[in-house]
Amino acid sequence: PREIEEQFEREGQAVARCVEELERLGVVVKDLDRGLVDFPALRGDEEVLLCWEVGEDEIAYWHGVDEGFAGRKPLPLD
Repeated sequence: PREIEEQFEREGQAVARCVEELERLGVVVKDLDRGLVDFPALRGDEEVLLCWEVGEDEIAYWHGVDEGFAGRKPLPLD
């Protein structure tokens, strides 16, 4: 029905606005379905990404900029 389509469209737009706001704050949304995001950080002079996924209690992993989820390493960065 039309009402469901309109509600779906509104909710999709709301999600898109949330993603845009996160990206403005520097968060990189890697996988919206999984709730996987990266945050830029420094390890000495090296740019790295802190990594968090829905279900994790805290940001506990990082990986290099050219590595992905499979390259996650536990914090601390040293």
